[in-house]
Amino acid sequence: MVRDEYADDPTESQRRLHELASAATPHELRDALEQLLGFGASRVDDLLNAPPPSRRRPRRSEVVTYRVRVDLQGTKPPVWRRLELASDLFLDELHEILQVAFGWTDSHLHRFGSGPQYYGRDTEYYLCPWEVDEGEVGVGEHEVRLDEVLVDGGDRLFYNYDFGDDWQHTVKLEAVGDREGGAPRAVCTAGRRAGPPEDCGGVYAFELIVAATDPTHRDHAEGVIDFARHYGEEVDPAMFDLTPFDAAEVNEELADLGIDAPRSDTVLPERLDELLAALRTTPARGRLLRLFDEASLDEPVDVLPETAARMVAAYTWLLERVGDEGIQLTGAGYLPPVHVAAAMDELDLRDEWIGEGNREHLTPQVLNLRVSAQKLGLLRKHRGRLLLTARGRAVRTDPVALWWQLAERMPPRSTDEAEAQAGLVLLVAVAGRNARDLDRVVADVLEAIGWVSGDGARLQEWAAARAAWETKTVLRRLGAVAREDGSRPRDHPTTDGVAFARAALQTWPD
Repeated sequence: MVRDEYADDPTESQRRLHELASAATPHELRDALEQLLGFGASRVDDLLNAPPPSRRRPRRSEVVTYRVRVDLQGTKPPVWRRLELASDLFLDELHEILQVAFGWTDSHLHRFGSGPQYYGRDTEYYLCPWEVDEGEVGVGEHEVRLDEVLVDGGDRLFYNYDFGDDWQHTVKLEAVGDREGGAPRAVCTAGRRAGPPEDCGGVYAFELIVAATDPTHRDHAEGVIDFARHYGEEVDPAMFDLTPFDAAEVNEELADLGIDAPRSDTVLPERLDELLAALRTTPARGRLLRLFDEASLDEPVDVLPETAARMVAAYTWLLERVGDEGIQLTGAGYLPPVHVAAAMDELDLRDEWIGEGNREHLTPQVLNLRVSAQKLGLLRKHRGRLLLTARGRAVRTDPVALWWQLAERMPPRSTDEAEAQAGLVLLVAVAGRNARDLDRVVADVLEAIGWVSGDGARLQEWAAARAAWETKTVLRRLGAVAREDGSRPRDHPTTDGVAFARAALQTWPD
């Protein structure tokens, strides 16, 4: 029998155990734990996968101002930003603030961590919405307030963006101060160096780009050579955009996030409340609330008879054309050519379309008019005939009543959830006189709900436009939106369209 010479030295025993564990494979470690603890494999797996104890502390009773410095780890000299933040910000809001501060485009996953270091079994993770949906171990970032993870000067929080390039940020609390009334909830006060470009390959590649693109850099000559080795001779370093840090520009973008938007006192219609609840992040809800405020939903809406008559002229024409007797449809369920040609001529639609204009399925202007009239409760099909509904019959000679009928039924009913939400967002943007790109506004809100393109990529404007197509088609026919001329034509709200969209948002049929 041999006595273990280290038995009386627990520190040395721990060192030896650490050496053995470091050299073991995960499978060997699991076997060792099963033998050591006397547990079965499933119990050992539970222990290995168990979440760490919560590192969150009680929230402050009063909101204060945190001064933090955020450093991008591994950069030399460090890329950093100094921010003044309201202590009651949630981490999903902090995520968007950091994206703006460093010039990221929010094109990748991210995760916060609180612990001795970012990677570690003692670190508690705060997850982005996608990870929450996937059932990853951690807490949703939207549930965690900044003052739960940063309390005293020197406290640190970790933020990882793009798990491939692995951009590690350290958020360090420098000071805690009183909060002045009306102060912005996020302000950038200082910083150094441009943020890295997306998808460049991580810190090492970023420093190569900096050296290769800056003739004054001390390692410029070597950087050009190393860059060519890393990326290839055919890649031009100038393709990577390094925008110099500008605190004023950062603060302009922070102001656009919507995190300062107060909750409106306006009582929202149920469908707008549902749209608000569908958003996955606090900043997105703030931006949508600001859109609601811009839409002035509590202002009364009225329409002059002459305005209503001008806007609903195409629908009035169609209702009169169908008349009391209705129209016998073709065997395929379309309007006969004579009616299609009449619509093109009498509604002056020929400038909008090429072709003969006598086949409804080949003439989208007429097809969309007829289909939208059905969806908006004015027409119906019965035994191969197109007929007026009771409501269509009641409003066909009353332009104001027809105008309100159309408003009450907008956006056109759809069984596709994305289309229904897109149409609603489009109306909000029009009601708020939103002169920005309407399709981009729709895309941003749909993306915040969780919709993505078919390949999982960020939702593009064309996809948002397609989702809102039926709503926009009606708005165009009413003259509620008009097409701008230019190299990149865009739709913009008209004065008549603002009132119509506001009326549509204020009403909803039983």
